[in-house]
Amino acid sequence: MNLFGKKLKPSFNAYAVVTGAGSGIGRSFALELAKRGGTVICADLNLTAAEETVKMLQALGAKGFTVQCNVGDQEQVAALAEQAEQLMGHAPTLVINNAGIGIGGKFDEMSLEDWQNCMDVNLWGVVHGCHYFVPKFKQQGHGAIINVASAASFTAAPEMSIYNVSKAGVRALSETLSAELKKFNIKVNVLCPTLVPTNIIKNGKVPHKGVLDYMLTHLSFTTPDAVAKLTLNRLDQGELYTIPQVDAKLFWAMKRFTPNLYSGLLGFGYRFMK
Repeated sequence: MNLFGKKLKPSFNAYAVVTGAGSGIGRSFALELAKRGGTVICADLNLTAAEETVKMLQALGAKGFTVQCNVGDQEQVAALAEQAEQLMGHAPTLVINNAGIGIGGKFDEMSLEDWQNCMDVNLWGVVHGCHYFVPKFKQQGHGAIINVASAASFTAAPEMSIYNVSKAGVRALSETLSAELKKFNIKVNVLCPTLVPTNIIKNGKVPHKGVLDYMLTHLSFTTPDAVAKLTLNRLDQGELYTIPQVDAKLFWAMKRFTPNLYSGLLGFGYRFMK
């Protein structure tokens, strides 16, 4: 039986690389993998935050390593792929492309520099991660990929055009790779949550922060730990999509089955926003 057949699961005893592992969902992925017997490369632009995550892994008795990496820089991601194998003493079996930034605003008030910055991290960061790890997975005959998108990839909320487009690209890439890589025994899962209590709103350039902060505190319906655990379980089950929250599932269903109605309601509701 192959490595990722019915009895063996890619999230257990994994040799994993997690980008954006210094906080939020990325840190939760790293911790959950550690609980499942994994060895984890914690990559982050913020090296201090990544080191804090590694200390948490070590407290669980797991092996963890830090690599400072700007995922928007292809040379740094190429180096990450090589360092990962050297540090772990084993070829990676799982890559989680999680690093991302939040950005939003009215379309005509956003600069092309805003577009470039967001695409570099949110979309190109995932492209780079897949580009440098997929050949390694093909060579060893197995592997797994989790790409962190967002419900924004299909909800298309107003004043979030840049972020929406970047995450829609991540979802489309994941769907394509899922079909393309099945014959190589490489599993793909794309995570599409709505609001999860992380630093992406706090550190991002997004509109209506007060409203979003309130929603994160009172209406998020989940935690980073719960999202990470569910996503890894979905990956093990061979599922392509992880849509963790009730509101995300509702939006997903509306967009699939009544797209014109959904778009009309979205536009109608936006008229009343200040």
